[in-house]
Amino acid sequence: MSWVKQVGWRHLVGITAVLFSLFPIVFVVSAALNPLGTLSSSELLPTGFTLRNFVDLFAEHAFVNWYGNSLLIAGLASAAAIFISMLAAYAFSRMRFRGRRVGLLSLLMIQMFPQFLAVVTIYLMFTTITDLWPAVGFNTAWGLILLYLGGALGVNTWLMKGFFDTVPKELDESATMDGASHAQAFFRIILPLVTPIIAVTGLLVFIATINEFLLANVFLTDTEAKTLSVGLYGLLGGESRNTNFGIFCAGSLLTAIPTVLVFQFLQRYIVSGLTAGSVKG
Repeated sequence: MSWVKQVGWRHLVGITAVLFSLFPIVFVVSAALNPLGTLSSSELLPTGFTLRNFVDLFAEHAFVNWYGNSLLIAGLASAAAIFISMLAAYAFSRMRFRGRRVGLLSLLMIQMFPQFLAVVTIYLMFTTITDLWPAVGFNTAWGLILLYLGGALGVNTWLMKGFFDTVPKELDESATMDGASHAQAFFRIILPLVTPIIAVTGLLVFIATINEFLLANVFLTDTEAKTLSVGLYGLLGGESRNTNFGIFCAGSLLTAIPTVLVFQFLQRYIVSGLTAGSVKG
């Protein structure tokens, strides 16, 4: 009884949390492998096994285009957001200039309002942009990337600035005494030390971008230009919600692959950065 009171209840809570987390995953896998492929016939534990839902997903829908669009938009938006945010964070952290405090407070206040509140204004702006410059207008990856950058730079800049503040300024001063410019000090000395926050920020931006639905659903209307979230949502529209549920679950499982791969790739940078310097050579 003493083991149950001291340790056993913790195991019980942990097992309960794991089962609760695995429930939706198991259900989605079961529905994706369901031979009938309908919502009404889906069960928690699969009663059959078939890959027909995956075959129909590629054969009857533009899933390959949706997948490519999502990877392109999420990858470029993440890279651009990281690069611009870390430059802005370095400037706000290391330099003192007029408007610095106002700029930081402005970024913080802007983040208090969801980007979707401005969807009407953004829609009208992009209507004009589409007429003048169609390459960055509606139904284009470049237009959606610019839209995502406007909502991600503020929070990423604040997140990175807090990490830059923990890096000793003596490193910058030492590099300056050796004749290095601000750019050289940043890329050669500071950047390797802030790898963990860059990896975390990149992961967060990638996950948020590849899973974003509201803005993408407004600005992407052509079937070939849709992202995964918008395209899969269209499978459940109208009377096809029941019949296409298995195909929808199959697409959901494939959608999770890029996020898992990005997490596995960035995990080593996060761990190596956090443990760097903890053991003397």
